[in-house]
Amino acid sequence: MKILLVADEPSKALWDYYDGEKLKGIDLILSAGDLPPQYLSFLVTFANCPLLYVHGNHDGVYSRNNPDGCIDIDGHVYNFEGIRIFGLGGSMEYSQGPHQYTEKQMSSRVRKARFSLMRNHGFDILLTHAAIRGVDDQDDLPHRGFEVFDTLLEKYKPRYMVHGHVHMNYGRSIPRTLQHRETTVINAFERYVLEYETKLPNAYHLKVLT
Repeated sequence: MKILLVADEPSKALWDYYDGEKLKGIDLILSAGDLPPQYLSFLVTFANCPLLYVHGNHDGVYSRNNPDGCIDIDGHVYNFEGIRIFGLGGSMEYSQGPHQYTEKQMSSRVRKARFSLMRNHGFDILLTHAAIRGVDDQDDLPHRGFEVFDTLLEKYKPRYMVHGHVHMNYGRSIPRTLQHRETTVINAFERYVLEYETKLPNAYHLKVLT
């Protein structure tokens, strides 16, 4: 299964210079936040597959203009063809804006999702906007990650975590992927394709979309 991961900046190759071949074979799209609703609606229309999203800290506009045809999974687990995806959007609180949370508030959001987690017996992909505290975040408050995300990885051992928020053009030292505990963590900045192997539980392959 091919899953297109997007976050933070619209891909010019997908939007400004649209070529249908770029979306050919995509089975699912996951948005990790901070993208214009028109862009997500464009992607879901031309890819002709489901698009699941969580909110970024700049997605206050969604309250007035939701991405048409897309599915908000913020705060619960969504099952797509047997792949369980848990969404937790938002960033660390730094200006009291929408979709900003303290560590305590994000932990509360996780507790509120416990019944969704129990019904689905955990999750395979954690989709967030922010990163993990101390793993792939930044030192400044707006880009600081959440400790509770690390707790989730330790407890549920998902195959993947997908996040945005930490733009890869912030510096050369920012990795696209890394391994943390038993989870492959992917920075979805702009666009990335995950080839998710559904037949073999422990086999997977990552591939950059060119």
